[in-house]
Amino acid sequence: MFRTRGKVVGVAVAIAASGLLTACGDNDSTASSTPTLTPSTSAAAQAPGSASAAPAPAPEGEAAPPAEPSPEASQEPAPQERPAPVPAEDIPPAETSNLGDKEKKLIDELNKQGVNPSNPADAVTIANYVCGAVAAGKPDAEIAVYANAMAGADPAFDPAKMPVEQAGQIYINVSKQTYCQ
Repeated sequence: MFRTRGKVVGVAVAIAASGLLTACGDNDSTASSTPTLTPSTSAAAQAPGSASAAPAPAPEGEAAPPAEPSPEASQEPAPQERPAPVPAEDIPPAETSNLGDKEKKLIDELNKQGVNPSNPADAVTIANYVCGAVAAGKPDAEIAVYANAMAGADPAFDPAKMPVEQAGQIYINVSKQTYCQ
């Protein structure tokens, strides 16, 4: 008797709680525009007693001061920041003793092409993806998207040396030639 009553009360409390939580979640709290870092000017932000944002007219006989450009017009969008690549001298030598001949050949060919992966296991992972995607008949454009992303995620990748698309294409070509056989 007490067990049934306890279960009924528990279910009733759970239903009431879910009903209350559902009623509160109408998604009004999401952002509707992109926030900016520039200060906005509004009538509330003006000094008390000033009726408008227009400058006062200059007294007779004096030239009006030049208007200052608005902060929104003078600011240029900030360039997208990217972490600096890890300097080559700070990267410890790659551990290749546990790699097979096939993997060592892949790493050597990537190095010859100018791509120096910080971790050989990551390069092998990219090559495995390329080989699997080629075997599955994926289009080259789709393979390139993933290869570019994986190549660009390597801490040793330096966009100043080559574009990420070029590094991704090198991974694809080298993988097809040396690893997918």
